[in-house]
Amino acid sequence: MRVMSAALVAALIAGSATASTQQRKPPYWGSLSAGQARMRTGPGRNYPVNWFYQRQGLPVQVIETFPGWRKVRDPDGTTGWMIGNLVSDQRTGMVKDAIADLHDAPKADAKVVWRAEPGVVGRVSRCAGGWCRLDVAGRGGFVEETKLWGVDPDENFD
Repeated sequence: MRVMSAALVAALIAGSATASTQQRKPPYWGSLSAGQARMRTGPGRNYPVNWFYQRQGLPVQVIETFPGWRKVRDPDGTTGWMIGNLVSDQRTGMVKDAIADLHDAPKADAKVVWRAEPGVVGRVSRCAGGWCRLDVAGRGGFVEETKLWGVDPDENFD
């Protein structure tokens, strides 16, 4: 077994914003589509920057929309506005609180194939029955939904 570090996050490739992202009704989950993104205090370039992100793929929750802009909440609870094309509909999740075991099947007694440290971000391709498939730089497995920030409790999607 290996431990994946937050450094692997740089290898995560998030998709760009799509038309479906522009039309979705908040709240919904997405991720940062760029390696550098500015969060502003309001929906416009004339508003001051209150945070500068350098983590492509970071999961965010879109909580409000304004034409061309998205109000998002980050994993620390910080909220602010970003230009819409900086927020992708690519689902990602971030390991929270403690090292998370990634299993080869979505069940607690399945073989542990990887372990991921808190802060590790990966693509979430599906969730069901309290488990999500998490892929970090080509290495993946099933992780308990409660160990991730970026998915809703009891969420199911494929």
